[in-house]
Amino acid sequence: MNQEEMKRRTKQFALRVIQLVEWLPKGRTAEVLGRQLLRSGTSVGANYRAACRPKSSPDFISKMGTVEEEADESLYWMELLVEAGIVKSEDLESLMKESDELLAMTVASINTAKRNRKK
Repeated sequence: MNQEEMKRRTKQFALRVIQLVEWLPKGRTAEVLGRQLLRSGTSVGANYRAACRPKSSPDFISKMGTVEEEADESLYWMELLVEAGIVKSEDLESLMKESDELLAMTVASINTAKRNRKK
């Protein structure tokens, strides 16, 4: 996947997270989990954009590591929303799948960058 496509997907992911958080039922737990998800979900794209302008290979790897952490954290908050009974799993299935795919692509990019650095 090229850089522009990944930028598009991470931005769409952020927009979908925003829509989800706005849709969550009112309540203290949903509000706290939603705030955490909003922070991590919107951070995926922002940090990916920063990774697209690295100062060096180690800088790229570091910034992509942050993308990895935020995508995984987003998945965690969505799992909690489901397991706490706030949202039905089928309502989050597509968004959780996208988070998992973004995470896998990020890890693959990090591994490639590490291999290329050793050459």
